[in-house]
Amino acid sequence: MASDPLLDPLNDAQRQAVMHATGPALVVAGAGSGKTRTVVHRIAYLMREHAVRPHEVLAVTFTNKAAGELRERVAELIGPPARDLWVATFHSACLRVLRTYGAHVGLERGFGIYDDGDQLDVLKDVLQSVRGLEDGNPRALRSVIDRAKSNLWSPEAFEEAAAKAWGREVSGLPIELVAEVFARYQARLRQANAVDFNDILGRTVELFDVAPEVLERVQQRAVFVHVDEYQDTNAAQYRLTQQLAGERRNLVAVGDPDQSIYAFRGADLRNILDFQRDYQDAAVYRLETNYRSVGSVLKLANALIEQNQGRLEKVLRPAKGDGEPVALFRANDHRAEADFVAREVEAWLGQGGSYDGVAVLYRTNAQSRVLEESLRKAGIPAKIVGGVGFYERREVKDVLSYARAALNPADDVSWRRILARPKRGIGRTTEDALVAWAARKGTRFSDAVQQAEEVVPGTGAVARLRDFAALMDDLAEAAATLSATAFLKAVLDQSGYLQALRDEGSFEARGRMENLDELISAVAEWEDASGGGIGDFLDEAALLASVDDRAVAAANDDVPASSVTLMTLHNAKGLEFPLVLLVGLEEGLIPHRSASGSLPELEEERRLLYVGITRAQERLVLVHCASRMTFGRTEFARPSRFLEDVPRGMWQEVDALGQPQAGARPSRGSWTPPVAGGGGAAVRAATAAAAPTGFRGGERVRHPSFGGGTVVGVRGEGAKAEVTVVFEKAGAKRLLLRFANLSPA
Repeated sequence: MASDPLLDPLNDAQRQAVMHATGPALVVAGAGSGKTRTVVHRIAYLMREHAVRPHEVLAVTFTNKAAGELRERVAELIGPPARDLWVATFHSACLRVLRTYGAHVGLERGFGIYDDGDQLDVLKDVLQSVRGLEDGNPRALRSVIDRAKSNLWSPEAFEEAAAKAWGREVSGLPIELVAEVFARYQARLRQANAVDFNDILGRTVELFDVAPEVLERVQQRAVFVHVDEYQDTNAAQYRLTQQLAGERRNLVAVGDPDQSIYAFRGADLRNILDFQRDYQDAAVYRLETNYRSVGSVLKLANALIEQNQGRLEKVLRPAKGDGEPVALFRANDHRAEADFVAREVEAWLGQGGSYDGVAVLYRTNAQSRVLEESLRKAGIPAKIVGGVGFYERREVKDVLSYARAALNPADDVSWRRILARPKRGIGRTTEDALVAWAARKGTRFSDAVQQAEEVVPGTGAVARLRDFAALMDDLAEAAATLSATAFLKAVLDQSGYLQALRDEGSFEARGRMENLDELISAVAEWEDASGGGIGDFLDEAALLASVDDRAVAAANDDVPASSVTLMTLHNAKGLEFPLVLLVGLEEGLIPHRSASGSLPELEEERRLLYVGITRAQERLVLVHCASRMTFGRTEFARPSRFLEDVPRGMWQEVDALGQPQAGARPSRGSWTPPVAGGGGAAVRAATAAAAPTGFRGGERVRHPSFGGGTVVGVRGEGAKAEVTVVFEKAGAKRLLLRFANLSPA
């Protein structure tokens, strides 16, 4: 019997999902279970067995990298027809729709896209116009507006919706003032013919609602819809998915609720948990064979995550053997923890491993400092993932702002950004005068520049503004006639930006010139591949800056290619490493101190740890400290309550040299932390004083009035000790322990 390249490489569960033809389906894809392979083979199978044409397939991912990988892997199976597939992120798919049909929702041709910095610039101006908010925090307000838009709240609906969800205050401000800022901010975007990153989704939802004929055209291009990482979708993405699926309902949602860790970005776990409620006839396929991790790692992961209530049942099973036991080290303090990590890396290297096969994971960025120091002292190269991405660097944003301003005279933010970059003798006073004139006339900032003699008559700024206006006229003409690469070279030359950096001659200036050189190279490579113009590249750059660069490695340029990776648990999502060292397994870190107030937050913290554990392929090492420096003080650190979720025997305790040792696992309420140079009665007394409640979180209790519940938080000491309990019927309650009368459930 002839082999089948589409079905033979798959396991039974993958094969069933691939052969799913029409109608809704949910693929519950556990960590390392081959979800991308499943989606790739399903697309190819649809084309081969059901005569589906490539242009009828839409696959939506969350990053450009994931989209590129999916397209490449489909091309390996089906060849050139893969070019006609629609594989995109949510934002790039929606931007494509808005570029074609945006006029239906008031977006003129060539509308701009405001990034995070542009948003802040607009909000700073808006705050000056709202009485009582002149000194407001634009970053906090941007976060509120972003969350509102991800929830599809318009400025008109914001006050009522936000008050219901968050109360009458947001970020310490009255909801009425925040609503006013939101409304004025959105009005500024419309005036500038621009959208921000979250608008790309919201305005597309609006477009599909007001222009059903447009939705129907798009649905003809998206007959079979695949959505990756469905557990990470927010309200806007959920609504878009429903709109695209339409009456055909050929929707395959792929995801894992156990890896939902982005609630802070607006991701709603209910979207995947309620999929079968939304599509009652949906087929469900569970991918439970894990090809990444050894059995010892998966046993630990399964034991941990089964404690969560908000999940879809599944058990990861290893395709590999058991491997070596998971190791647990109890360090005296954070420096001993970091030194242990360095020794483990050296031991790994001595066993034939490589630096780039190692990841050190932690809950907060602040934990990296001591780790960096210890690795540096040991001569171990390391890089930190997360930080300022390429398209967020100042000089790159400046040059791209020139391009945006040349293409869009209504883009006030870009025009103002480049007015004095490089410095050309136009100061803040002149800029303020231009802004005020444009506001009085109800016109654009660029119009004010063109009318310099009326705005700032009799000043030296008139000639300088006239020169700047002529420069922008020349660049506008160049944007219409030159290739993308040639145009950006013209910007660097004619604006004087590159010459100003040469004249400065500092080390920092040389670095900025190297970044601009890299920008030109990036545009040239993109141009060769796509053949697009400068406007198309700006769209691409905006998407890259807002999605992929949030998780780009921001290591120093001199870090070797083979380096140990340091990153937060959030940034580790989707990655894998032969050796994973997971540090800081302590109360207040994981679960984080900010997450102890509710059961959903606590469960997300457990999912976050689960994600970290399932990054390990061959060896997993867990580390926690007896004491840790916090706000300049060294304090006792309790082991994470999540260690209590795991049955005895799931790990092997090791000593400071990584050698196995006998020892009791941390136990609730009775563990005495090891302390450098001491111990004994004084330490035990101090520990008892620090933990008077007997609770650490996770215990099942019963209250005479509220019934059964789960302890999720502990605070205070002695007579002021409090516990937070989530009761099945009464919800969350904070109780003074001495009056609570709790008993074991």
